[in-house]
This record gives sequence, structure tokens and C-alpha cells, in this order.
Amino acid sequence: MTASIPNHPPEPASERRRPTIHDVARDAGVSKTSVSRYYGRERDLLSDTMIERIEAAIERLGFAPDRIASSLRGRRTGLIGVVVADMRNPYTVDMLHGAEQACRKHGYSLLVCNTGNDDQLERQHLEILHGYSVEGLLINTRGRNAATLAARQDNGLPMVLVDRHIDGLACDMVGLDNDQAVGLSVSHLVDQGYQRLLMITEPVAGISSREARIQAFQHQAQAAGVLAEVHEGLEETLDAAWLAATLEQWLKTSEAPGAIVCANGVITLAVCHALFALLKSPFDQVGLLGIDELAWCALVGPGITTVAQPVGDIGYSAIEALVHRISHTASEPQSLLFPAHLTPRGSTTLNMT
Repeated sequence: MTASIPNHPPEPASERRRPTIHDVARDAGVSKTSVSRYYGRERDLLSDTMIERIEAAIERLGFAPDRIASSLRGRRTGLIGVVVADMRNPYTVDMLHGAEQACRKHGYSLLVCNTGNDDQLERQHLEILHGYSVEGLLINTRGRNAATLAARQDNGLPMVLVDRHIDGLACDMVGLDNDQAVGLSVSHLVDQGYQRLLMITEPVAGISSREARIQAFQHQAQAAGVLAEVHEGLEETLDAAWLAATLEQWLKTSEAPGAIVCANGVITLAVCHALFALLKSPFDQVGLLGIDELAWCALVGPGITTVAQPVGDIGYSAIEALVHRISHTASEPQSLLFPAHLTPRGSTTLNMT
């Protein structure tokens, strides 16, 4: 059996006509305006049935909008840039999930850049995002490039800060109500009978959210009449030997019931490793509370008490604020702070025996 040979070779992929919005509209039986709305800010004006028809046509035709060409023609690109300090941090993952959901609602796509806490790399990423003509920026970094960001802002690029303010940058900020979150933490531990508290945090290094948590911790502890210490790590990634030595020394300082407050989920994990290396039954000897709820916290020992921030809602609301800023650039900068929620578990049940 022989295979038939076509009279003409297939058309090279590079020479095939690229489907257009007009093709999608004709295939879906809708107007070009409806297809444009599907990719734009007015998607919510379309019915679910119309959206399904447009999506089916897009899949059949293999259509993809030319974002760069749209930008060169002076139209919107539908792109939002996000610059984060550490992609591995669970906070970042949850925040981006919420942000992506809001982008989908408004017809935007995210371009995400991870700096790894490298200030020079952050500047490079900002330049790249500028080249892609992003319509706005979400920023969650150490804040060492305020001048670069301010220059972008002066040139009309809207931006919203996530979790932390940056000195010299008048921007909307969406994050946690740190005073309320730390207040929940200290009040809970004092109510449980702990008489001395230790906060472990990464280096403050001018990061406003870390400063706010430390200040709130010291103020709340003083108001409650309990002893309080704060120890900052020397690096963003806490050195295991430094942490073990710090905890061991603190545990020896006094026999009064003590509890450790971890400034975020990454710190909570590091402190757990250190405590289990130092003590046979850590939670019989010291209390532990972490700011940030992570899935594993309920599984360690009797469960770790946490003060959870609604990170997905923070990411979602940051995009909502940015979309508003894109359309209303003249309004004054706003701060939107979310309250935290306490989940008590066995790690803060004081053992008096």
C-alpha cells in the first residue's frame, strides 16, 4: 500500500496567514467589538454564553492577540508587571494567585519578575517591563530602587505597593494591618500565661512592614507588662547556627514561661527546625506563634498557633487598586490594610507542670 503524495507541499507555518480578531468574530458569530471586549477591560459586559463562543473560536483558530503590535499602535497591551523579592516565599505564591484572579476579571495578564532580593536585578527587571509597555506595576520588593520607581511614576506609569511602603514613593499600598495582627499575637500569649516573649525576624533593613511589626510587638508587650526581646537575623535567609545559638541563649535566660513570635511563615519554619534540634519536646517547654498560616502548621506537634493574613485577598485587592489607578491617576494615594485572624493551637497551650 502506497501513500498518496500531495500535488503541492504544505504551506510553511511562517507563511500561513495569522488569524485576526475579524476571523474570531466571524467564527463565533459575534461583533469585533465583543472580541475586543473579551480581551479588554469590559469583559464583564459579555454574557457567559458569548464568552464561551469566543473562547471556542479562539481555540479552533489558534488565535493570539499581538500585544506588541497593539502597543506600537498606541493601544493598551493588557499587561501588568509584578516585581517580587522572593518567588519561593509562600506569601508571594498566594499573593500572585489572588492577583491573577483579579487580572482575569479585568482582562489583564501578569508579567512576573523575581529579584531574589538582588537590587541590581530589580532595576534590570523594571527596564524589561518598561520595554513590554506594561500598563501598571505591582511592587513587593526591598524598596532599594525608589528613585527608579519614582521616575517611572513621574512618566505616568501607575503602580501599587504590596505589603510595604517605600520611602520617597507616593503610591497606593495594600497589605496587613500589622498593629492589629501583632496585637492579636501578644494578647493571646499573655492570656495563656506567658511572661516573656521573643520575636524573631529577618533584618529590618528599612522594610516598613518589618519595622511596623517590631514596633507593635514592643509596644503591646510593654502595655501588657511582659518582658520582650527582638532578634533580627543577619541575612534574609536566617543562618541556622545563629538561630540555634540565639534560641538556646534565650531559653537559658529565665525560667519564667516564654513564647516565641515568628514574624512570618519562613521564620516559623526555621524556628521549628531549631527548636526540634535543641529540645526533645519543644512545645512542653516554650510557646510558639507564627504570623502567616501555612498548611503544615496544623501538622507539627500539637499544631502551631498562627495569625493568618488574607494573602490572596491582598493580591486581588492590589490589582483592583491598580486597575482603578490606571483609570483615575489624579486621586490621592490610599492604603488598604486587612485584619488578621488568630487560629489557636497546641503550641501556645502553656504547660505549668
